[in-house]
Amino acid sequence: MPIELEELLKKNLQDEVIVFPTDTVYGIGCLLNSRHGVERIFKLKGREQDKPLAVLCPDIESAQSLSANFEDFEHLAKKHWPGALTLVVEKSEQVPDFVTRGKSTVGLRIPDHNKALAILKRFGPMAVTSLNRSSEPSVLTYRDALAFKDRVDHIVSGGDLSGVASTVFDTKQGVTLRQGNVRLKR
Repeated sequence: MPIELEELLKKNLQDEVIVFPTDTVYGIGCLLNSRHGVERIFKLKGREQDKPLAVLCPDIESAQSLSANFEDFEHLAKKHWPGALTLVVEKSEQVPDFVTRGKSTVGLRIPDHNKALAILKRFGPMAVTSLNRSSEPSVLTYRDALAFKDRVDHIVSGGDLSGVASTVFDTKQGVTLRQGNVRLKR
């Protein structure tokens, strides 16, 4: 159901799935520790069961606590966050295996969007992916996000978005897995 940001911030989101704007595309997410929410996201998207979710963070400190090797990518984080760069890093024990599908790494990002940051600052890091059915284009408009209103708990409006997904960079291998607007120099 559509909801204003101020009302969402008063809610308890345990096991709920929300849709909200980011600096790139509309995202669908849940609290990081919600196994039920994560499974709902996989079902809604028709997502492959072995494909992990990313984690959006409100600030560098929370990203640091979710990584086992923050010092290895701290310079990239400080240069590009908040922004459209997802860093794949060794995860700490604070990241549940059901979010990463048992992988030892997690994609972390701090979005550069006021509404997304307000949600993350209130509720903490969230397991998130793009709003769309797997293999379909990401949702870029609030109007298109409303098509999911019967399958999620809350949808926060955010207007029309850029549509360019974040750059995904694997810090362990030193390779770009998906090129977005952020270009990393070698």
